[in-house]
Amino acid sequence: MQTIKTSYRGLSLLVDLNWDRALYLGTMAVALALGAWLGPF
Repeated sequence: MQTIKTSYRGLSLLVDLNWDRALYLGTMAVALALGAWLGPF
């Protein structure tokens, strides 16, 4: 039971870190797309 609890904690930490990175990359992609769309104006 302790091993399952420890591995779950590690997995949730990994998901938290990757979620933060995915949010950062998504924000950068949206900003670049918005800049490219507004560039010609």
